[in-house]
Amino acid sequence: MRHPGLLKNDCRAVIDGHHTLERLAHMNSIQQAMRLTVFLVEDSLAIRARLAETIRGIEGAALVGEAGTVDAAIEGIRSAHPGAVILDLQLEDGSGLEVLKAVRPASPALHVAVLTNYATDQHRRACLDAGAEFFLDKSSDFPRIREIVQGWAARPDGAAAGH
Repeated sequence: MRHPGLLKNDCRAVIDGHHTLERLAHMNSIQQAMRLTVFLVEDSLAIRARLAETIRGIEGAALVGEAGTVDAAIEGIRSAHPGAVILDLQLEDGSGLEVLKAVRPASPALHVAVLTNYATDQHRRACLDAGAEFFLDKSSDFPRIREIVQGWAARPDGAAAGH
């Protein structure tokens, strides 16, 4: 026959175990919520695949969507609500600047890095004025995407300084 005190302790252990599982589940949901979600906008499939591979390799970042056209990008960003966008400036059907201007007003905290082959001062100024945090030249700044996204992932709700 079991001692009455042991039964009480057994129940307490089960309850404590249940609370521990609840705490772990809650912590996991918080960690998921704290992940930086990233949306890629790039019309070149090869470059988009390379960017996607880079994003997937960054701890704390999750790729939530990709698009290669202006309309698909706007629709995808609006539905996915990412924390960050990597944005090509020249798309097959228009400009990434159109995308930025369409989504930025509804998402003022959205992190945006423009990655382009058209790295002129005029384009830089227009993108930064529209809300991009970074304006990068594909030919020389491509490797910086990893460090920028890592910085955003380390503080997804905080501001990232750069240009």
